[in-house]
Amino acid sequence: MLQCNIIINKSETECPKAMKKAKLPLSRSFQIGKIDKRIYGSFIEHLGRAVYGGIYEPGHAPADEDGFRQDVLSEVRALNVPIVRYPGGNFVSGYNWEDGVGPVEQRPKRLELAWGVTEPNTFGTNEFLKWCKKAGSECMMAVNLGLRGADAARNLVEYCNHPSGSYYSDLRIKHGVKEPHNIKLWCLGNEMDGDWQIGHKTAYEYGRAAAEAAKVMRWVDPSIELVLCGSSNGHTDTFGDWELTTLDLAYDKVDYVSLHQYYDNKTDDTASFLAKNMAMDEFIKTVIAICDTVKGKKHKKHTVNLSFDEWNVWYHSNDDYVERWSTAPHQLEDIYNFQDALLVGLMLISLLRRADRVKVACLAQLVNVIAPIMTETGGGLFRQTIFYPFMHMSNYGRGTALVSQIACGKHDSKEFTDVPDLDGIAVLSDDENELTVFAVNRDMEESYALELDLLDFPDFVPVEHIEMAGFDRKAENALVSCPVKPSNAALPEVDGRTATAELRPLSWNVLRFQKKQKD
Repeated sequence: MLQCNIIINKSETECPKAMKKAKLPLSRSFQIGKIDKRIYGSFIEHLGRAVYGGIYEPGHAPADEDGFRQDVLSEVRALNVPIVRYPGGNFVSGYNWEDGVGPVEQRPKRLELAWGVTEPNTFGTNEFLKWCKKAGSECMMAVNLGLRGADAARNLVEYCNHPSGSYYSDLRIKHGVKEPHNIKLWCLGNEMDGDWQIGHKTAYEYGRAAAEAAKVMRWVDPSIELVLCGSSNGHTDTFGDWELTTLDLAYDKVDYVSLHQYYDNKTDDTASFLAKNMAMDEFIKTVIAICDTVKGKKHKKHTVNLSFDEWNVWYHSNDDYVERWSTAPHQLEDIYNFQDALLVGLMLISLLRRADRVKVACLAQLVNVIAPIMTETGGGLFRQTIFYPFMHMSNYGRGTALVSQIACGKHDSKEFTDVPDLDGIAVLSDDENELTVFAVNRDMEESYALELDLLDFPDFVPVEHIEMAGFDRKAENALVSCPVKPSNAALPEVDGRTATAELRPLSWNVLRFQKKQKD
């Protein structure tokens, strides 16, 4: 029998009634694939207070000598973010990269048409790359294929990556950066299928532009990897045709195709909301099929993988009023609740479920704008509810993703049928000394007794059970108080090679096992 647990937000100890049962067999022999650390990437766009008032706020206490908020840097390091996409997003399609380099006092202010604000350009490429080093992250740089093209793209690669002895590399040195940045991952534009995009193109127009940009960018630096813009989401009228056309034109020149997807709960239907990662699973599956179709058609050995470089929950702030042509306004500042955190955990599970093909992913975004970290300009910050599942996965989800088929009950919602009550994924660390199971109980009323069959992990013992449970579905964190956070739960009970853990209703769970050390 499972031991009684102390229920969060209740003063008394309660013993669960007879719980539902589920089983998860785990074997090191059944592997999905090696997890690319870049799957835990994020995104900083020149949008709202992501840059100004977010990562960069000169004069803030504490800000360092470069104007970077040290409190934000500390939280980014806690998230262990390996790569950050920059500078957009919709912003990049109207951005002249030259505006953001050189002496700050000589940089122009521009009308930023994507978001209807004024961009001061006091923060740009070199500032961001310096910030990345302090954050322990690498840069995933996007080039403008909206209003610009191959020429500007190849010049930016030269500026960032060429050692010296050419116009743009020497210009970088003149700007105070002697050593090249050596950016290895580049996005060929952003959401070029959308008519909201500056320089929106047809699939053929974009495919040709991307192919030509990719060609000359690689001529400057053959070591870089390139991401082709896929559809802006999986529900556009052109989804599928867009990928087929653009890949047909650019397949040989790219390494990844992008996916973007945000989910909402505007109907206040928790059951359907927490099943939306099932749609994400299908989205990923479909794009893989398209990539492999083009591969087969063109008789290629080269495999194009996936970069899910925009994903998150987003719906709380869609209708924000923003004063036109203001600078760094409060914009798209979702305050996330507990059920949002559960879906973020589920979306991360979906990404790891196809770790064999999803090699890059970016939580959009990192600070203030639909983000896990929220700051007060001139003040403090707090961790949003979604901070914690991402932090847990990023820190404990490194290694090899294992096939994780949970046998459990199912339910229907208004939008989905046969929704598993439990969803999860197991990860074996690179040194094979730690096994971690991430799991969500979608059931809103009942706990589950999850039996983990550790088939060939006989010498592994439970060391930690982290949970987020017992909160109101709409509970939020704020600057003054952060009630929604993880706590330690009872360790799984072990009987031979079976470990049984209680997964409480509507809960996020991290079950950590370590290999016993020999005496």
